[in-house]
Amino acid sequence: MKAEYVNPVFKAVTEVFKAMLDLEVSRGVTRTAAGMQEVDIRINVKGDVTGSILFQFPQDTTLNIVQIMSGMEIKELDSFVTSAMGEISNIISGNAASYLSKLNYHCDIMPPQIAVADAAIASHFSQETLSIPLHTNIGDMNIHISLDEVK
Repeated sequence: MKAEYVNPVFKAVTEVFKAMLDLEVSRGVTRTAAGMQEVDIRINVKGDVTGSILFQFPQDTTLNIVQIMSGMEIKELDSFVTSAMGEISNIISGNAASYLSKLNYHCDIMPPQIAVADAAIASHFSQETLSIPLHTNIGDMNIHISLDEVK
């Protein structure tokens, strides 16, 4: 997978987290305990570059992010929480699509597909996937990028 597909996604994550949550993001090692709940958000990408981006947020990271976004104390994964996480993933993916456009790759993002599942459940991609573990001071997350140029 070309770095020019991955870098816009990483840049979008770091910029959106800084602007919306005042959080610094660095590459890290994410370990999720089996059986722990997490929020998985998949954004499909179509156009010159096609595939998908999967955001995986462990429950504690998810609750911390939504608490920062809403200013409310959040204690459980509910429809408000998953909707907020879908929105932030959508914003990140939209920014990544804009960065790809600046590199002359025109693509569109589809609405987010959101699931709450045990961390032991893995998502499978049919093409090459790059997994990027990310760290913030409120928790870790994973981003799995599976993008390829349409030929």
